[in-house]
Amino acid sequence: MGITLDDSGSQAMIGLNGVVDISSAAEFKMLLLRALNSGKEVRVSLSGATALDVTAVQLLWSAEREATRAGTGLSFTGPAPAEVYVSLCEVDLQQFLVTDS
Repeated sequence: MGITLDDSGSQAMIGLNGVVDISSAAEFKMLLLRALNSGKEVRVSLSGATALDVTAVQLLWSAEREATRAGTGLSFTGPAPAEVYVSLCEVDLQQFLVTDS
């Protein structure tokens, strides 16, 4: 499991790897806040994630709302594994999944 942030370019890119759950929630939240505070569009790469628990999905939902409010935007890049895609669909976040990175 790992969560990374690269905000050196024109976008803030967060990479998710493995299972993202309650045990990584504090780190995930901190990196999402750093990305959102950068003022750049935030992209979350889902291709390395194997599962998202409810905590991770809630953080993504909150981050999308905050990015929309700030006018910076948030999107997910894939391909998203089936289990991750289902998690996004459960809260209507699949619409933010883009195929290019």
